[in-house]
Amino acid sequence: MSTTISNERTQPDQVLTDIVDYALNYKIENDLAWKTAHYCFLDTLGCGFEALTYPACTKLLGPIVPGTTVPNGTKVPGTNYQLDPVQGAFNIGAMIRWLDFNDTWLAAEWGHPSDNLGGILATADWLSRTFIAEGKQPLKMRTVLEAMVLAHEIQGVLALENSFNKVGLDHVILVKVASTAVVGKLLGLTRDELINAVSLAFVDGQALRTYRHSPNTGSRKSWAAGDATSRAVRLALIAQKGEMGYPSVLTAPVWGFYDVSFKGKKFEFQRAYGSYVMENVLFKISFPAEFHSQTAVEAAMTLHELLQQVGKSSDDIAKITIRTHEAAIRIIDKKGPLHNPADRDHCIQYMVAVPLIFGRLTALDYEDSIAQDPRIDALRDKIVCVEDPQFTVDYHDPEKRSIANALTVELTDGTVLQEVVVEYPIGHRRRRDEGIPKLIAKYKTNLARIFSEEQQKEILENTLDYDALIDLNVNEVVDLMEVSK
Repeated sequence: MSTTISNERTQPDQVLTDIVDYALNYKIENDLAWKTAHYCFLDTLGCGFEALTYPACTKLLGPIVPGTTVPNGTKVPGTNYQLDPVQGAFNIGAMIRWLDFNDTWLAAEWGHPSDNLGGILATADWLSRTFIAEGKQPLKMRTVLEAMVLAHEIQGVLALENSFNKVGLDHVILVKVASTAVVGKLLGLTRDELINAVSLAFVDGQALRTYRHSPNTGSRKSWAAGDATSRAVRLALIAQKGEMGYPSVLTAPVWGFYDVSFKGKKFEFQRAYGSYVMENVLFKISFPAEFHSQTAVEAAMTLHELLQQVGKSSDDIAKITIRTHEAAIRIIDKKGPLHNPADRDHCIQYMVAVPLIFGRLTALDYEDSIAQDPRIDALRDKIVCVEDPQFTVDYHDPEKRSIANALTVELTDGTVLQEVVVEYPIGHRRRRDEGIPKLIAKYKTNLARIFSEEQQKEILENTLDYDALIDLNVNEVVDLMEVSK
């Protein structure tokens, strides 16, 4: 008995057309979204500059074929590379994500929306240089900030109700989808071409989360977003050449994304696309730590001070209880050996132990030279995580979006210190007034890692003021950040 399969093409899936119509038509009216995008741009590039001080990152950067320079290509900030936009996007994206220090979005799926800047900036810079060579006007930085808001929204709204990690897929699929949509807009794709491009992003094989979890946690998690945003540029360019798309890529029975990769479920949506995600994005300001642990690290810093005040140290700790939310337990509650920096910055016990011992947590604290201190693993063994159901509820509440952690320390003499609770990290929207000055300080510190004092001054003069920045040509801003050979 045979079953006839219909070969009639359907209209494009609603999810595709909603993304594309938003990317092409939405006008950003909210001043908070624009101003937050400005801060996000500064912080994101700053994270990349810090990553350039790590050979594990820089060894992956540059052209695929050593020595290749692309005329009118995109320049990679903080380096002297000039590359095609696909490889340029990989370079910028890998820098941004390397140290796990750029912005974060937490929902049913988590991720880092500023990862999309790799594709956005590479494409905008390349287009600007190409336009100038053709006697046309380059793009303005306002266009880059607009693309950032749009990409944040696409990635973040898709993440609100749809958990890709629960089916084993990495969140960088959302970087690929969002970057494809906004890069395609920058390229001037028509509506049909852009639908084709976004469908190509979904039809790709998607990255597994293998590299984020024990026992395989590894450094791919630091360049996976660079890979995704660069793939997005490639797919948008393919669609620009007229390559066909796949209109029912999500809903096609048996062969579509829902059936193959999402256990037959359809995407669910909490809200329409607007500028909500950029307005509420979480900045990592104080600590280069997986975001579900940010408040735990802040609490540990407070407890370090309390221990000093009573003449005690981490050596006097008998037990630590972390009251936390479900996502933190699922992702970063980790026992046993930690094999590399990528393993350590996804272990809440490690990220709490270090500040309790040293009173700090920096990117260098994940390196072997620090990790070999026997006090760290000894303290890790004394840490227990327990879920607080209310913390989990508040984590998912769109009006709160808390990332709460509470630490209780019991000393060897039987003393129990008062629990330290931190519901909202300093990078949260509810703590913006407190956080932005620290974000600017972080940006200045990261500029100083790479550039001379004179170049730092010039960069700051042109980037710190929002009204001045948005009217600058993209290529001019990127030129400010070039490092000579």
